[in-house]
Amino acid sequence: MAGKRGAGGPASSLDQADIRILRLLQVDAAQPLERLAAKVGLSKTAVWNRIQRLQQDGVIVRQAAVVDAHKVGLAETFFVAIKTARHNAAWFESLQAIVAELPEITEAHRLAGDIDYLLKVQVASTRDFDDFYKRLVSRIDLFDVTSRLSMEVLKHETALPLGDTAD
Repeated sequence: MAGKRGAGGPASSLDQADIRILRLLQVDAAQPLERLAAKVGLSKTAVWNRIQRLQQDGVIVRQAAVVDAHKVGLAETFFVAIKTARHNAAWFESLQAIVAELPEITEAHRLAGDIDYLLKVQVASTRDFDDFYKRLVSRIDLFDVTSRLSMEVLKHETALPLGDTAD
């Protein structure tokens, strides 16, 4: 499950070679094993075994292609801030189901502070966002909803900052 953290978890057992492998895979998971092994300074077999262990331990959750949203027609990104008056399990389960069912929602976060949830929504146009918004608010009781259009992406990274080891 994404987002779970705790002391003594898999991160505590990662050594520098694991971290180097993870940093390299975050940049390009399709690079040949030979190249990874050369960059890390281990044999192909050792790197392959480490990658298998990292997958089994849930450190590597999945491998995926990073797609340019604009090039596939999803030019608009909105952030939807939600406040709810209900903080019970049934309401939360309803929200989770909606988040899972609506493909326009590419990220969903439960927050600390004055906003309860933040959704990242990617659509082709503001008209499409309006359609999405109407579907969202018709499916669940919300206390307050605020939407903001992203005008420009200043930074978008998929790689996590795993230390300062130089590659």
